[in-house]
Amino acid sequence: MQRVDLFPTHEYKGLKLRTGRPYPFGATVMGNAVNFSVYSRYATACTLVLFHNHEPEPFVEIPFLKEFKMGNVFSMMVFDLDFENIEYGYRMDGPWNPEEGHRFDKTKILMDPYAKLIAGRDVWGAQPDWDNVYQYRARVVCDDFDWEDDLPLETPVNELVIYEMHVRNFTCGANANVKHPGTFAGIAEKIPYLKELGVNCVELMPIHEFDEFENSKPSPVDGHMLYNVWGYSNVGFFAPKAAYASTGRFGMQVDELKNLIKQLHANGIEVILDVVFNHTAEGNENGPYISYRGIDNKTYYMLTPDGYYFNFSGCGNTLNCNNPNVRDMIVESLRYWVTDYHVDGFRFDLAAILGRDQNGCPMPNPPLLESLAHDPILGKTKLIAEAWDAGGLYQVGAFPSWGRWAEWNGKYRDSIRRFLKGDEHVLGDVKERIAGSADLYASQNRGIKASVNFITAHDGFTLMDLVSYNGKHNEANGEDNRDGEDNNNSWNCGWEGECEDAGINYLRHKQIKNAISLLMVSQGIPMILSGDEMGNTQYGNNNAYCQDNEIGWIDWTNLQKNEDIYNYFRKIIRFRQAHKALRFEYHFGHCDYRNLGYPDFSWHSVKAWRPDTGYNNLTAAFMLNGRYAETDGVPDDFIYVAMNMHWDMHGFELPQLPEGMAWHVFANTEMAAPDDICEPGEECMIENQQEILVGPRSIMILVGK
Repeated sequence: MQRVDLFPTHEYKGLKLRTGRPYPFGATVMGNAVNFSVYSRYATACTLVLFHNHEPEPFVEIPFLKEFKMGNVFSMMVFDLDFENIEYGYRMDGPWNPEEGHRFDKTKILMDPYAKLIAGRDVWGAQPDWDNVYQYRARVVCDDFDWEDDLPLETPVNELVIYEMHVRNFTCGANANVKHPGTFAGIAEKIPYLKELGVNCVELMPIHEFDEFENSKPSPVDGHMLYNVWGYSNVGFFAPKAAYASTGRFGMQVDELKNLIKQLHANGIEVILDVVFNHTAEGNENGPYISYRGIDNKTYYMLTPDGYYFNFSGCGNTLNCNNPNVRDMIVESLRYWVTDYHVDGFRFDLAAILGRDQNGCPMPNPPLLESLAHDPILGKTKLIAEAWDAGGLYQVGAFPSWGRWAEWNGKYRDSIRRFLKGDEHVLGDVKERIAGSADLYASQNRGIKASVNFITAHDGFTLMDLVSYNGKHNEANGEDNRDGEDNNNSWNCGWEGECEDAGINYLRHKQIKNAISLLMVSQGIPMILSGDEMGNTQYGNNNAYCQDNEIGWIDWTNLQKNEDIYNYFRKIIRFRQAHKALRFEYHFGHCDYRNLGYPDFSWHSVKAWRPDTGYNNLTAAFMLNGRYAETDGVPDDFIYVAMNMHWDMHGFELPQLPEGMAWHVFANTEMAAPDDICEPGEECMIENQQEILVGPRSIMILVGK
């Protein structure tokens, strides 16, 4: 027996209609009807515009009748549509008064902000028809994917090793050897590689629908096309990027992404999405009408008293995140990605913006951040903030957290980079970062798990470039090398760029191994930039946002060229996973509070038990007491790490172990491969148990067992 409320009550040009359901927003299949619902506080009228797929002109435009509006929501059901073969949009009428924030224009066809499938940029780099009246076309999604028994993995956050990657760049490069390069399917083909490397979480740079042609232009340097490659400029918040799917031209991007996530989960790998809720692709006052500007400009954007756009994002506009309706959209978007895509977490780009009020002022208790922290559906979802924005608000260590938010620890990156290149006056800060940044997070009881540690990320040098260039080389971006960060804390080891000098290349490889060693023995959540494990280079470009070519793509031939780097990464990742002492959840007492014979964590210098706080010091060591890190009642080993960033060799006096135990060497970056590192559990006992010699700019890792 059919429900009475699923029968039509109206007819318009042969289409049967009835009053819709105001909630949920978007287009929802209900029986043999599609429910269309859109919110606008200030619109006076709305029209539903329907196209057949790919057709230049609509086949019908249906005005929302007076009885089809409840409050500020226009909703109607349209019956017997072939919903898999239609595209839809809206025309909104209302006041044109930019000084008051209103920019309604009923000549524009607008995309649904809640569209779960968006067409128009289905194949990467395929030239659009710029005369098309509707560029980004909302479609109705058919949700029939079989997840079987898959769910978000809920891996404890302190056990994560995060691998940041760009969907397209990961498999477009030389010798990627995948059937579908640059796509979700291409990543799926590389799952065995990820599993062998040992990472258990991938962080995907933006995969929400965006337009690679935004601000595209030929390079004035070499003529190749510059695209919006990174995608930090959303068209829609609910739809995956069609051109990232090998099946995107068939409208199957939803299933392809879900299949990737399902396969990653089956191999124990979580998925974190890099999300951009700080601005949209509509730009400033001169930007295009895509959706939000034409539907309800004053609601969706932060505006000055004169109706101009605040620009805390550096991209022309700022989303009005703490407006209650925009806040609800963001929460609904995140819930959708968790419930319908089984996503495990989110990294929030320029997250400090999410804490600004509608006038742009930072709020002590931002409603959006609190809502996300306490949301029942997101209760086990990882939330990671990039705790700064382009307006100068820097909140590393002070981001509103409610015990739920972790942060990209930019202070970790800066301190470790300076230490690696031999800067003086930085050791005190380095000690804080290695031990979990208690100075930033302990007073708030956020624990070590609040710190996402990284040395490199998409935004900046790769690890190979960090040790190969003193300055950025972004000329290929066509901005006269003005773009990108100037303060990179990098050191080229004696020659700018690639070279054939064996000594310089040996030192660069050693510095890379030093970097990953520090990252993997530091307390907190380590994040690796994809390609660093094989010495990938961007040829000194530290802002490759527009480079859809060999500059931005990972070159898989580096796996053979830099095999020693890859093997070192693989083994030290396994070492971290094998030792719970490297994965504490809470900060150390720096004392023996359980009477186990040794402190939980202790600092040393070249002399055991005598930490050196010298202003100019470039040497230090620390020891972890594995008895404070039990697994099922079995204590972990002792771990001792000696760090010498000085240009001379130094001897380090070793702490004496409990009776019956001895020091074994796991890694020594001074040694050439394969003697630089061993498989975890196969460490060799050293002859001299009183002292080790640590080479110049080298690190040694010992295991006491």
